[in-house]
Amino acid sequence: MELPKELRYALESELTEISPKRLAQIASGLSGRYRENRPAGWAGRKSFIESREDVFAYAAFRMPATFAAVYSALDQVREVLPGWKPQTLLDAGAGPGTVIWAADAIYPDIKAITLLEREDGMIELGKRLAKHASSTSIRNADWISADIKNIREVFSRERASSVDSSCNIPDKVQSCDFDTAADVFDLVAASYVLGELDEKDRKTFLENLWKITSGILIIIEPGTPAGFLRIKQAREQLINEGGVVVAPCPHNARCPMAEDDWCHFSRRISRSRLHRQIKAGELSYEDEKFSFVAVARKTGEAMHAGGVDPGEASPAAERAADGKDTAGETPPGSKSETEETSPGRVSVPGRVLRHPLIRKGYIEFEVCGPGGISRKIVTRRDREMYRKARDLGWGSIFPGPICPKQGNIAETE
Repeated sequence: MELPKELRYALESELTEISPKRLAQIASGLSGRYRENRPAGWAGRKSFIESREDVFAYAAFRMPATFAAVYSALDQVREVLPGWKPQTLLDAGAGPGTVIWAADAIYPDIKAITLLEREDGMIELGKRLAKHASSTSIRNADWISADIKNIREVFSRERASSVDSSCNIPDKVQSCDFDTAADVFDLVAASYVLGELDEKDRKTFLENLWKITSGILIIIEPGTPAGFLRIKQAREQLINEGGVVVAPCPHNARCPMAEDDWCHFSRRISRSRLHRQIKAGELSYEDEKFSFVAVARKTGEAMHAGGVDPGEASPAAERAADGKDTAGETPPGSKSETEETSPGRVSVPGRVLRHPLIRKGYIEFEVCGPGGISRKIVTRRDREMYRKARDLGWGSIFPGPICPKQGNIAETE
């Protein structure tokens, strides 16, 4: 996969003022600080970003890989809930806005976007990149300068009194106390931010995000043992809050992954010439490994367009009633659209956790299912299943029976 053309052009245009060699040097130092969890003291606070050059280096170094991870994670959500069409998006810890480009590619019906970001340099770059987008929702996205630790303050009455009338924050958040401002954003995302918080702050952060999620909350972290541990803990917390796991897990049971292993996925993305120069790489691509969890507030059958139940107007629908959406279109959340886009949840018997092993006469899979993790062997004798199995890859939904030794699918311990 590649970055969207508009984003690729915008990013390369922004980076022309700094030489690739200099960007590579800055990116190397920045990568070291992130890897060693060694934020620098800047402007009286801890931050990994020290300068405007750091912002450019981060965007050049990380935007393509982050886009690939977010796109892939949301694609798994779309695969499980093909009829769900979120209308509103919140990105917490947005950086230069990578999530909104990936979300728009998966869910082009998103009408209102809000981004929270602490670093002013990131916000400035994100806004300039957004000007190149053909998507109205990206161009008109509302950027809020705020620390993700302070979400409660952002969505409080005090915040509401200071925002201007064009702000895209749903009215329900602007007009009430945080503790009663539940179910307001259809899709809420936080990518590669949990690692910057200590454990206590992480729990509070997730609790606050869940309060303002009406549809799905998706958390994405690096595909490392440490990144997966944070995802595993987040998954458990959100399930305890009443969440329903949509992806990648095919169940809400306790994670069966062994303590010395970790669940992660990989997505390949093409490198531009500039990207290769910055990363000092010869390959025309890179593989981004990531861990994630997507949790819904409702079951598949209740996940309707805009993340609301039939008959309940979403924030986007309310704006349409006010004349702010295109005239003549069916308002999101109306009966006709809800009926057409609410087929419920696709059955997920299991999820493939590793690259399949192709052997002579059979294919072997490691699959996570409701009963735990097991190896599945699909033989040539079952022609139809074998044909399907040949198209499966790491991260695919495993379509066959999960119980041991059904048909020509064998299960081994």
